[in-house]
Amino acid sequence: MSWLERSIVFCGVGFGSGLLPKAPGTFGSAFALIFIPIWLAFGFIHTILAIVLMSLLGIYICGKTAQIMQVHDDGRIVWDEFAGQSITFLPLIYLGQMSFFWVLIGFGLFRLFDVWKPWPINVVDRQVSGGVGIMLDDIIAGIWAALCIWAYLHFTMT
Repeated sequence: MSWLERSIVFCGVGFGSGLLPKAPGTFGSAFALIFIPIWLAFGFIHTILAIVLMSLLGIYICGKTAQIMQVHDDGRIVWDEFAGQSITFLPLIYLGQMSFFWVLIGFGLFRLFDVWKPWPINVVDRQVSGGVGIMLDDIIAGIWAALCIWAYLHFTMT
């Protein structure tokens, strides 16, 4: 493997967080929580832009990592968890409601949707391949989790 390929795989496996022997997706999602202070400092609009960039880069990183590892959506590839977990917190950033409690709820909701794979996540997981497929199911899981948080906050704050 070249230095560039090693660097891509290092990013794809979440800087090593996806290499733990048990529950790599959970550890990748937990590692993604370190982005929260960054997102709070960026503000809502800049966070969206950063997540879009992270997702677009992730299509290449995850696809190339899978190609190098000769696997499809291997559990060790967790860059997609970074984007999905970050999307989960967008309503909290927008509404200024971030707290330790909501971090735990958001983490749990994202993991629930990522593991359970309700529609359309299950369709994407089965039918979309390559880097797009690896990223898209977690992006949708993040959107589902964000929608749950937004709905709860919307109906309890009004």
